Amino acid sequence: MTDDDRVFKALADPTRRFLLDLLFARDGRTLTELESELEMSRFGVMKHLKVLEEANLVLTKRSGREKLHFLNAVPIRLIHNRWIDKYTEQQISALAELKADLENGS
Repeated sequence: MTDDDRVFKALADPTRRFLLDLLFARDGRTLTELESELEMSRFGVMKHLKVLEEANLVLTKRSGREKLHFLNAVPIRLIHNRWIDKYTEQQISALAELKADLENGS
């Protein structure tokens, strides 16, 4: 499985996207903090975090006895650059040309 495949797999699940949103809002949360935001077992949250970690979307750091979770947006940005930018470039170019034509009275 490629890195892109792992990211797409991780982002395909609404619970994992919600976890990423929580970390975006406030990074460095513990499992207990994340679990309190979801109606699922601790084990269920851990499974979702594992998929996010395997996709390199979540990084962890030990702080004493706690394990803190941090968002890593780089893989999402790489997906954006690879898959979204190239498909929107044509529309942006067309709008720029239209603007130039309208300004030139063409």
